[in-house]
Amino acid sequence: MNPLLLAATNPTELWNWQGTPIMIVSCLLVLLIASRTIERPHDGPKMPLGPLAPLFNDISLAGFLGAMSFGHILGTLAIMGLSGILQNAQ
Repeated sequence: MNPLLLAATNPTELWNWQGTPIMIVSCLLVLLIASRTIERPHDGPKMPLGPLAPLFNDISLAGFLGAMSFGHILGTLAIMGLSGILQNAQ
């Protein structure tokens, strides 16, 4: 790693665990909603979710990846929006 980058930033300021629950909840919420609202959720290879497959409507791999992508976008926006509250909790 570039020593100049290490000198300029504190590694603990780059990322912490406080936003993790928000990201997990947003991804699961989007997956639950997407698995029931996608027009054709069973087209293509199935996502191997094991015993949780019925909970997520046995969604396909493409639907799962799309839901996770959108869940990460919403989670990032939620974390950025709540960053003031999260920083005050430290």
